[in-house]
Amino acid sequence: MTNALLGLSRTKKRLLAVSVDILLCVASTWAAFYLRMEEWILLTGNHWLAVIASVLIALPLFVRFGLYRAIFRHTGWPAMVAIARACLLYGAIYSLIFTFVSVPGVPRTVGLIQPALLFLLVAASRVSLHYLLGGHYRRLIGEEDGAPSVLVYGAGEAGRQLASALKKCRQMKVAAFLDDDPSLQGAAVDGLMIYDPHRISRLVGHYDIKEVLLALPSASRRRRREILDLMRAAGVQVRTLPGLMDLAQGRIQVSDVRPLEIEDLLGRDAVPPNRDLLESNILDKVVMVTGAGGSIGGELCRLILMLRPAVLLLVDSSEYALYAIHRELMAMQAAGRAQPLTIVPLLGSVQDEDRLRDIMTKWRPNTIYHAAAYKHVPLVEQNPVEGIRNNILGTMVVARLAMEMGVASCVLVSTDKAVRPTNVMGATKRVAEMVLQAYADVQNDTCFSIVRFGNVLGSSGSVVPLFRQQIAEGGPVTITHPEVTRYFMTIREAAQLVIQAGAMAHGGEVFVLDMGEPVLIHELAVNMIELSGMTVRTTDNPDGDMEISVIGLRPGEKLFEELLIGSDPRPTQHERIFQARERFLRIDELKAALQELEGHLSAGDVVAALAQLRRIAPEYCPSGTPPEEAATPNPAASGAHLRVVGRAVVN
Repeated sequence: MTNALLGLSRTKKRLLAVSVDILLCVASTWAAFYLRMEEWILLTGNHWLAVIASVLIALPLFVRFGLYRAIFRHTGWPAMVAIARACLLYGAIYSLIFTFVSVPGVPRTVGLIQPALLFLLVAASRVSLHYLLGGHYRRLIGEEDGAPSVLVYGAGEAGRQLASALKKCRQMKVAAFLDDDPSLQGAAVDGLMIYDPHRISRLVGHYDIKEVLLALPSASRRRRREILDLMRAAGVQVRTLPGLMDLAQGRIQVSDVRPLEIEDLLGRDAVPPNRDLLESNILDKVVMVTGAGGSIGGELCRLILMLRPAVLLLVDSSEYALYAIHRELMAMQAAGRAQPLTIVPLLGSVQDEDRLRDIMTKWRPNTIYHAAAYKHVPLVEQNPVEGIRNNILGTMVVARLAMEMGVASCVLVSTDKAVRPTNVMGATKRVAEMVLQAYADVQNDTCFSIVRFGNVLGSSGSVVPLFRQQIAEGGPVTITHPEVTRYFMTIREAAQLVIQAGAMAHGGEVFVLDMGEPVLIHELAVNMIELSGMTVRTTDNPDGDMEISVIGLRPGEKLFEELLIGSDPRPTQHERIFQARERFLRIDELKAALQELEGHLSAGDVVAALAQLRRIAPEYCPSGTPPEEAATPNPAASGAHLRVVGRAVVN
């Protein structure tokens, strides 16, 4: 019978529902007479007026409130609300006729009893069909047997919408809710119980749970980490919904659920940016970004585009990288995500002074963000001459032309590897910082500043994409040392802070960004493996899915990165941005030193060039970090000290 009902056309199903409701009108009226007369009577004469009136009032109202548009096997709370509203209006009209006006032969109380009975019968019919047809339909398509059982973490609006969406598909079967609110625990939503998350281990066994869906779009990263630790102990995977801003435009759908990525857990919760600082050097100005096709340069361009400059100049030496970022920015404009403005892709190297002069003479930029750099430590270590030419001499060209052309603001994007560098890349970035400091010391027309920060998630140099690739290939996941730690920040927050720091500059400042707590890379690898639904193979767990292999520190690599050379960072008007006090060479002395460095490069004398590099930046220690320093990072110069200062400022 249920197969026959499910096989009917939509029109026939609606006609059947109307017929059932007519019978329910008759039955509820007859039952109302029974309750009033206390005996079953034969409906005669004016008794039928009560029946006919019920049908003529109910059916149009049921049509108006959409009761015949619903798919009965998917009946839920919205359908129950529609039935209640229709029956409430029906009861008002019916009781007005038979109770307040009255009809001879029909007791007045029938006008009150019959609408209540009709509501109960109609609601019961819909619920019965929901369980009868819905359960049979799910068994028919194999949902009951094949769909995995999941728990939804969060019984709020997002969680309820997600559970409702899952009921309408056959991909997953919601077994219950988890929620931190003690007042909700033990209650039920749409027939699903709400449990304390700490009961997860028992629930996993009881419901055969493999996944937990995190429906907390506003949860902080810290809270997500805590939840992940709890779920991981129970051996279940976690998937999540996007953030609140992504969900603001419509209802939640099953397709919104995505795997919980490591980016959801690393870093801190971003501080909302200061709009005035963001727009200060960009709004209605000509802005140039060097290295526009790189990770940081590209994110700077995306953000700058939203801040409505007059012209955005994209400078990069890589044809493909320039093509890719230009096409992406144009697509953002075409989709209406950014206002139309002039975007100019310009091929050229920062080492080519003539090319940069032509660009800057024609376009006269007001603001320059210098993000062009060779930043991969092992590659620059193997190619020190090119690293020095690009990172130091290229920066010298940009700074000299910025001063010559009267550029208002020039911001260098630097790195934490410039602090007490143990590799060529870090040393070149430290000297690049000194170039801008020296130029800032001699003139005031151009405001030179430096912004220094650590690893950004999603950048081409980040370890996260490498781990993700190794996991996809079946492992092993390789780390250089079990105790290596790094600071991490989302690439979007890094770009926002770079722009805001540049807007606060008066000339020569070295800004450092509060990177939060350092992350143990071994722990990062473990988290990424477990987020992928696998286990780590260890001596205690020889049957694990994936091994973590230690390959040793690479040349020039540190165990710990630092953000400060000195020990006294100064707070700024932004709680996540601090100003460092760093030594530098005066411009004449620096120019002479760089001229000698360039001579060694021209002569092909790499050894002499590296020796000169160390003379310019004496903190450069190419032999590696001394063991005692590696074992215990200098608290006076580390990010830990910076965070203490930051908390003191905030509090």
